[in-house]
Amino acid sequence: MQEEKQHTFGADFLLLLVALIWGFGFVAQRAGMEHLGPYTFNGIRFLFGSFCLLPLVLRQQPRQHDHTKNQISLTKAGLIAGVMLFAAATFQQVGLQYTTAGKAGFITGLYVVLVPLIGLLWGQKTTAGTWLGAAAAAVGLYLLSVNEDFSIEPGDLLELFGAVFWAGHVLVLAYLSPRTNPVRLAMVQCVVCGVLSLAVSLVTESFSLAALSDAAIPLIYGSVFSVAAGYTLQVVVQRKAHPSHAAILLSLESPFAALGGWLLLGEILSGRAMVGCALMLTGMLASQLWTRTR
Repeated sequence: MQEEKQHTFGADFLLLLVALIWGFGFVAQRAGMEHLGPYTFNGIRFLFGSFCLLPLVLRQQPRQHDHTKNQISLTKAGLIAGVMLFAAATFQQVGLQYTTAGKAGFITGLYVVLVPLIGLLWGQKTTAGTWLGAAAAAVGLYLLSVNEDFSIEPGDLLELFGAVFWAGHVLVLAYLSPRTNPVRLAMVQCVVCGVLSLAVSLVTESFSLAALSDAAIPLIYGSVFSVAAGYTLQVVVQRKAHPSHAAILLSLESPFAALGGWLLLGEILSGRAMVGCALMLTGMLASQLWTRTR
């Protein structure tokens, strides 16, 4: 019993660390764009992040069922997931030019509500908790992002588009991961995303070695911690963690983004926006926990 409690505590601590890493990742992404364009920043961080995953990939031994008829080639799976990741990361990164790290964190977190809703298109069943969560999140988004004249900030709208693609990315990975090697898939999708981002940056942006040097710390955080360490920890720990604990702890990514924006960037949310954030967090948790507590 004591050993089980220690194991649960260890898994919960690591999931909390993942949420912290990802939350403060919004701060790093916003800070990096003081020196680099969004496509250049994404291209470098995803390529370097994939390079950090290489030792983990090389240590893996091929599994016997990696070549069964139900498997999808790594190249095909990586291209599909990489294109979806590129779209999601692009909307998120470009949107961060026009909104705060805290607001971006909460709006991006809506993907946990959107996943089951989009899944309805493929005949997946959902619960009352999903609809309750979607309603709470919609009201929260209104309070957070919609102005008194019923307009929405461009950056918030881009983050919302990004949340839709993050939800699509989750659904794509849910289909592809069991049909190929998940760690190799994680690396290949990051390579695809990085290459596409750099290709666009060559046409639309310019950068210098001085700018690259000035953005070194945000780039290192965004690649080594957010991409490599964050996703690897999630894959390893969440397989053994309590599902309800995982849902709650990973949802804390959004409050951590707001905390990081306040501590490091001086961002402040209004009272109306804070109520909206609370409703959005409630919606995320309701969507995730309803089926696990009933």
